[in-house]
Amino acid sequence: MVARAHGVREVVGSSPTSPTKKQNLFTLSLINIKLMITYEDFKKLDLRVAKIIEAERVENSEKLIKLQIDLGDEKRQIIAGIGKFYSPEDLINKKIVVLCNLEPRTLMGLESNGMLLAASNKNQISLLIPDQDIASGSLVK
Repeated sequence: MVARAHGVREVVGSSPTSPTKKQNLFTLSLINIKLMITYEDFKKLDLRVAKIIEAERVENSEKLIKLQIDLGDEKRQIIAGIGKFYSPEDLINKKIVVLCNLEPRTLMGLESNGMLLAASNKNQISLLIPDQDIASGSLVK
């Protein structure tokens, strides 16, 4: 069981003074919580608002969509596994949140220079989008 107070996660039922690291990792994996990171680790993430300017399906893939995005001062390509839930036409001009300082990765021969952020469960994906109009390239803090 997990108790949350003011954004702090605590495993309830374990000894607060001396659970072993192995016990904590096992408990965390049972309740599907990732290990904590420091604020300094979080500050390393370059999260920005981007506008999708082009979108097309990746040939021979049901899931992948190639996106050209505008980050304000630069344009780049990202490859996203959202094709079962979004059509390319519905993505044009949509503002999304992108992790910009992720190492490039090649997917089906195409280089992806970032990763869009989305919430998901077994049945759906929902893009994280700003709730107000904000300039491309704006930092997410």
